[in-house]
Amino acid sequence: MVTAWALAARGGDAEAVEQFIRATQSDVRRYVARLSNDPQGADDLVQETYLRALRTLPRFEGRSSARTWLLTIARRTVVDRLRFNAARPRLSDTDDWQSAAERAQCAQLPGFDEGVALSQLLDRLPYERREAFVLTQMLGLPYAEAALVAGCPVGTVRSRVARAREALIGQLETAERDAAGRVPVLAGAAG
Repeated sequence: MVTAWALAARGGDAEAVEQFIRATQSDVRRYVARLSNDPQGADDLVQETYLRALRTLPRFEGRSSARTWLLTIARRTVVDRLRFNAARPRLSDTDDWQSAAERAQCAQLPGFDEGVALSQLLDRLPYERREAFVLTQMLGLPYAEAALVAGCPVGTVRSRVARAREALIGQLETAERDAAGRVPVLAGAAG
């Protein structure tokens, strides 16, 4: 259905454009947020992705699914942003206070957000593995479509996902061992 909306939008159907964006926006946002490792900048990346997509929509021929085509544009948008940021001088070696606080938060505290924990684990993965994992495991793309988006063979995507899983499991096991080794301090205990 998404591809049909894109093809209709290509012909100038404003309602199809709106449906296409509504149907794909959350996946694009999750993808660029994880890929860029910048959840705060994700909205800008999403907007830039759709600007690029809508400019090139008249040339979209439907040879691949519209979702795959759009995620490929999102990937290029993120890569362009990463290259731009790498070329700029850094003002500070620290992230913003909110990101730093989320990464420092102890998993044993009441109300700990599992999404923050997953984000922290994914942030530690190399870019290619994080991208393959997000495309297949979080966005649910088939491996063949993920390979098209990432611009690599299907076997490479499978390998990257497997290695990402191994790394995530290893990180979780380490965190659990570290948590088990901590001795809780009781409030008001006399010493």
